[in-house]
Amino acid sequence: MSPLTHFDAQGQAHMVDVAAKPATHRVAIAEGRIEMLPATLALIASGNSKKGDVLGVARIAGIMAAKKTSELIPLCHPLALTRVAVEFELLQAGNAVACRATVETVGPTGVEMEALTAVQVALLTIYDMCKAVDRGMTINGVRVLEKHGGSRGAGRWGEA
Repeated sequence: MSPLTHFDAQGQAHMVDVAAKPATHRVAIAEGRIEMLPATLALIASGNSKKGDVLGVARIAGIMAAKKTSELIPLCHPLALTRVAVEFELLQAGNAVACRATVETVGPTGVEMEALTAVQVALLTIYDMCKAVDRGMTINGVRVLEKHGGSRGAGRWGEA
């Protein structure tokens, strides 16, 4: 039997059957960052971008992306999300914007993919809105920080 849950005994891709799993309150938190030129970060901080409020638009994009994750990732279950929060922090020392997404549901499967998708799309939106002034931006460090709920309980990634 494969340790990869999205493959059956014959090695065929399938959607995992979660029908027998209990509905529990589930939370996932993901983060990432986009690095840029100091002038680009200053432009975002000032709110004077030609395209408008960069972080406000990116926040809405991240929320919408979390809600559409099952349409983007073929084997993800469509979920009724109960909460999506997307937050940003301007990191002057690293010329970056950090993004953190918290996603919640009550259901039989976790929301890690939704949190990761929210972060990625929020950061891509920042890139899209600022690429006219900075094509060298890089997105990195996208990862799940922690999850809560389900049979495995709570966990933090990256800890021993």
